[in-house]
Amino acid sequence: MQLGFFTMPIHPLDKDWRQSLREDREAFILADKLGFAEGYVGEHATDQAENITSCAMFIATLVEATKRIRLGTGTVNMPNNHPVAVAAQIAMLDHLLDGRFIFGISPGGLLSDAEAFGNLDADRNAMFVEAINHVLAIWAGEPPYNLKGEYWNVSIERHLLPQLGQGILPKPLQRPHPPIVVTVVAPFSKGITEAAARGWEPISANFLMPAWVKSHWPKYVEGCERAGRPADPANWRVAKSIFVAADDRTAKEYATAENGPYRFYYRQLFTKLVKNGRIELFKTRRDQPDHEVTLDGVCDELVIHGSPNKVVDELLAFRERVGDFGTLLYAGKDWKDRTLARRSMTLMAEKVMPAINAAIR
Repeated sequence: MQLGFFTMPIHPLDKDWRQSLREDREAFILADKLGFAEGYVGEHATDQAENITSCAMFIATLVEATKRIRLGTGTVNMPNNHPVAVAAQIAMLDHLLDGRFIFGISPGGLLSDAEAFGNLDADRNAMFVEAINHVLAIWAGEPPYNLKGEYWNVSIERHLLPQLGQGILPKPLQRPHPPIVVTVVAPFSKGITEAAARGWEPISANFLMPAWVKSHWPKYVEGCERAGRPADPANWRVAKSIFVAADDRTAKEYATAENGPYRFYYRQLFTKLVKNGRIELFKTRRDQPDHEVTLDGVCDELVIHGSPNKVVDELLAFRERVGDFGTLLYAGKDWKDRTLARRSMTLMAEKVMPAINAAIR
């Protein structure tokens, strides 16, 4: 099993933006030094807590600061961007990273973003499909393109000067395109089936109950079967909220503190999902009454914390519940205590993952 990193950072509202961005970058640089295989970063334009506004721009700041880790958008929210802008910027980013790039895409889940970009009442799933189809067609084709859609049209005819290079959209370094991943949040997701049928790979979100994470594998298998390709657990990435410390007491105090970064993270998500009618993600069964779902229960179920040995045992038990998967994505949180946060990532890479891989071999 590989170790990766995924951050949809949720920072205190009063934290200096410069500091949170520095710390988020530092987490990726540390992950690279520790041998994390992959690292993904999310984006939102209208959230003061989730304050990375462009995952592509953020990744660009890591081009020279990292050496081995493959960096991924987690995710580009396709309906909020013009396909030409996405195709051109992602192609450049793939070249800047010398092919160390993974293209994460989604319809976007933050409703204030959708409202700001004017697609709140639109069919964002249909926009998502049209946008990525346009991007892939741009990368596969040549001008004048002539791509027609319900939401975007792309053509370069009147000002195409190929002898000068004008009117030619760039292609990524990795051909025909970088690996594509989708973040999956819905139980029994139909989207994961459609993605698998197109050759894309899934990331199961870290804020899903284990039962819903488990539901993703058969849907992935269904899509792979439709495409006539094997369903390999190595291609399944699962994100998890984890905190490792030298001893169980330190880990529990930090991971469960009322004003700590882990509880703050889930308090923010809990409030948003309840307001948006998506409390089901935090249920342990579909017929569970809404009033039984509490923040305490969510944190107890979704945050693994402890000494390396305790975390190893709980992650192995989690794997037994959901099934085999290829990459465990350590979910980044705010660095309320920089020393403890860095130490957690270090222990995860140097103590926990070797023990897990020894156990599953």
